[in-house]
Amino acid sequence: MSANGKTPAPGEPKRKSRAGRNLPAAIGVGAGLGALVVVSLFMFDKWLFLGLVIAAVLVGSWEMVRAVSVQKARPPLVPLLLGGPLMVCLAWFGGAAELPVGLLATLLAIFLWRFGAGPAHYQRDVTAGALIAVYVPFLGSFAALLAYPAEDGSVRVLVTVLAVVLSDTGGYVTGVFLGKHPMAPSVSPAKSWEGFAGSIVWTGAGSAVALPLLLDDAVWWHGAVFGVAVSIASVLGDLGESLIKRDLGVKDMSNLLPGHGGLMDRLDSVLLALPTAYAVLAFLVPPW
Repeated sequence: MSANGKTPAPGEPKRKSRAGRNLPAAIGVGAGLGALVVVSLFMFDKWLFLGLVIAAVLVGSWEMVRAVSVQKARPPLVPLLLGGPLMVCLAWFGGAAELPVGLLATLLAIFLWRFGAGPAHYQRDVTAGALIAVYVPFLGSFAALLAYPAEDGSVRVLVTVLAVVLSDTGGYVTGVFLGKHPMAPSVSPAKSWEGFAGSIVWTGAGSAVALPLLLDDAVWWHGAVFGVAVSIASVLGDLGESLIKRDLGVKDMSNLLPGHGGLMDRLDSVLLALPTAYAVLAFLVPPW
């Protein structure tokens, strides 16, 4: 039966959900990725999680380079593939003070590497490379900052992932049933103000319960503030990637993940949420 309550005629193609997803595939892939992250956080002293973060920024950087090539931009891939793991490892072993060093080294490598291709479109290519370096490995490295070396780092990543899931799920469900007023129709037609409100309410309420249960010294209002901040960042991150895709004229960053498109189509809500979660938790519930 279709979304409007009518049974499709024989041979009529099945319609997607109102949110535009292949929902069973999206749920299956999302659940699998979530389970992998959770397992990696609590096994092998989080080294598996470090490997997952590095793999994610490598794949995400490759997808972004591939996507911008549609508009003839040619950002240097090698400096991004080297600089991404460098940033993650500097964040993991050196903390927040060392992460900007990795970003600066990556940007310098992009500027110098591109010299070899000559002056034509130099500014376009290095600008695209700089955007990718900040957007994917730099923001992604905050996952390493959340996880290590704090003794409760695994829980900090877990509550952040939970908040993003609550935001995405709350926004989706609320938008499907109550969404009437488009939030940014030229960027993401499926997003509504009602869905945005649902994201905030679900995430604030869920985090108000989760943080006191999972993090020592956290109280309910810490969780509520954390949830609201992460939800807003998550929605803005989703819109930001949609804006980039609209500008590039692509539907998905790649076709790696059934129901999601590319890995970046799954990480869009996460990347901006990571530094937000790190900052809010560092202020409200400092690491041990």
